[in-house]
Formats: sequence, C-alpha cells, structure tokens
Amino acid sequence: MSSLLTAFPRRLVRSTLPRSAGTTSGSTTIVIGGRRGDSFSFSSSSSSSSSSFGVVDLPRIVERRPNETGRGGRASDAGVKVCVFGATGFLGRYVCSGLGSNGVLTYIGSREDEFAYRHLRTMFELGRSKFQFYSSRDRQSMADLISDADIVINLVGKYYDTKALEDIPKFPYLNYKVSTSIHEANVTVPRTIAELCKEMQVDNLIHVSSAAANPNSSSAWARAKYEGEMAVLDAYPWATVVRPTQLFGHEDRLLNWFANAAQRFPVVPLVDGGHALTQPVWVDDVARTINRIVDDPERFEGRRVDCFGPQDYSYAELAKFVYDITGQEPTLSSIPSAVVKYGASILQYEGNPMLTPDMVDLMSEDYLPEMTAEGYAAQLQGGKVFTMENLGVNATPIEKVAFKYLHRFRKGGHFILAGGYH
Repeated sequence: MSSLLTAFPRRLVRSTLPRSAGTTSGSTTIVIGGRRGDSFSFSSSSSSSSSSFGVVDLPRIVERRPNETGRGGRASDAGVKVCVFGATGFLGRYVCSGLGSNGVLTYIGSREDEFAYRHLRTMFELGRSKFQFYSSRDRQSMADLISDADIVINLVGKYYDTKALEDIPKFPYLNYKVSTSIHEANVTVPRTIAELCKEMQVDNLIHVSSAAANPNSSSAWARAKYEGEMAVLDAYPWATVVRPTQLFGHEDRLLNWFANAAQRFPVVPLVDGGHALTQPVWVDDVARTINRIVDDPERFEGRRVDCFGPQDYSYAELAKFVYDITGQEPTLSSIPSAVVKYGASILQYEGNPMLTPDMVDLMSEDYLPEMTAEGYAAQLQGGKVFTMENLGVNATPIEKVAFKYLHRFRKGGHFILAGGYH
C-alpha cells in the first residue's frame, strides 16, 4: 500500500476533492471524483507487478490545489506556467482553450503580428496569458519566451515549404525562394526548443509528433516528423511525445478538404483509388489529452502517448461520408498518385496550398497508430505506450462531430431540408 501511495504526487490531495478508497484481498483501488463529474481510477494488484492497468489516476487542475489562489479553474492561479510554441495552429487553439479553463499562466509565442493570435486572447482571464513575438532563427528570442515556464509544449509543424517571391538580377527577374522548409519547421525548430529546455532546466517538455512519423515513408513530411521526434529525444530524453493520427474538427484539412475539393475541382481525385487507411481523431480529444499530461507531467516523462480515433476508414469511405452530409455530388475518380502529382505540383504554389506532391505521397500510405486497441491493452507496464483511454479520454466517433461543421457546404444550408422554415 505504501509503495502505491508514493506513486501519487502530493498535489493529488485536495480539500475539495471527494475521495473514497477500498481494499480487497491482494489489491488496492483508489477512486477520485472531480467537481465536474469526472472519475478516474487506478488499480494495482500485488499478485503481479507487470499487470497492465486502465485509466491513469490524474489530478485535475480545474480542481482547487492547496494554497491556490481562487476556487480552481478559470479566474484562478493554478501555480503552473506553460509555454506554448505553435499555439496559433489547428491543435494549438484547443490546447490553449483548455489551459485557460484550468487557470494556467500561459506564454504564447507567435512569428506573426497580433492579429494572428487575437482569437486566443479571449480564452484566458486578464493577466493569465502573455503573448510575445519570437523568431525560429533567433535562439535568444525563443529563450526569452520560455522564460521561467515549468512546462513547454511544442506544437510547431508544417506540411509544406513556405515560399515567397524574390527579385533576381537576371531573367525572369523573379524567383520563388523557400522561407521556411518542412525540415526546418519539423526538425530544426523542435531540436532548438528541446536544447533550450535542457539548458534552461525546464521541468517538462511535451512534443507533439505524428502517428505517420516514419523514416521509410515516401512523404518528406512524415520523414521529417520522425527525424524531429528523434532530435527532441536526443536533446531532452525525458520529453513526453504525443503521436496523434490525422485530426478532424471544425478547421481540419481532412473532411473539409473533400468538401472544398468538390467546390473547386470538376473531379475529386482518390489517390490510388483511395484505398489507404486512416484512423482520424477529434482534435478536442487530443487537446484534452495534452491538458491531462499538463496536470501531472512527471508521470509521463520519457513516455509516449498515442492518440487515435475508434475506427479506421479508407479515404474513399471518408469521401462518401462527407458527401452524404453535404449533399454534394462530385465526380470521384481513382487516379494514380503519379498523375495526381502533376496537378499538385501547380497547386503547391498557392499561399495556403490545398494539395502538394508530398501530400499525395502521404495519402497513398496508411495513416494508422502503431498497434491495434487490443495491442495497446496487452502491453506490459514496463515501457508501456499510453493511449488517450489511459488518461481518461474516450475517443469521439467522427459521425458525432462531422455534421456540425460540414452542413455549411449544403446548398441552402440544412434548413432547406426541413419543413416549416421560411
């Protein structure tokens, strides 16, 4: 019993948390319930030290901590400082929303002007966030942003080379130059962040990689994600690595991609028939998982957390699912990846490209977690790869969320299909 209790940090005990503990022969169970109705349990059996366990018993910052200012959660001081790189991205806004709700003092860096992050300001109480400019090529500006943070979260990533026009002295007098490459965004920047965290003795680093990270992938982005993950672990070996599959949500580039493609193109291509599999996960589930890690980061030091949805689909199935919701009737065509790359080689020069040759490579490969759900559950405790379920986050089915943001693609909106609206 004493060895079990030492596994729980002191912050776990709170005056406002109802607790109940029961002991049966050969096992000990602790159940903790929160003010919002959350309940997570951890069970340990004395009969086998290698037995797997289900949900990790995590504290909630939203519950009041000892000596905390306020009642806990928003408008309180949770006593935790978190620095977020990549906060203005798709996943970043959801992570910041959770940090703001939990009363975390958050340092947010941006390489753009204040209009790029103004939507994040409303997620925090006055004085509970700091917004600061930094350059990914200026090491000192990144160190200034990290400052005295207890935890650093790296969400920086880019799926295409950012390009810009520059003048050249010879014909044609203009040239496209790469301002930020896939390698710089996914390898160089994460390595720099990890090195700074080690130099500045930051307590914990959470690095978001990808389930597609693979040194043998045909996609340069997937290879860069793997290289970046290895670079982070080399510089900061006790970093927590989060590996999500493809994200879906209101601002996604998965389901929205099919709906937008139906509006823009006469034919929507299914790369190599759309037979490759993907297991998308709701972006809010991944953000909640990251916030649970922030609750007790020491428990996940040097560990990996895989995030994935409850079901895998082929890209062809996802396309039909999207068009069933939107009512669009595009022509779906199975096109070899080599042919799709011809069109993608032109589209890649858009400011925010809808399709690039590297995306075609990625869509021709399976985008799945490393193991099945059964495989994760069968792991031994030593070296265990955690999943969202272990942190008390149940994967949300795609059909429960997709309609909320895809119905806008319907002609006339969703009211046109119902009687009584005028």
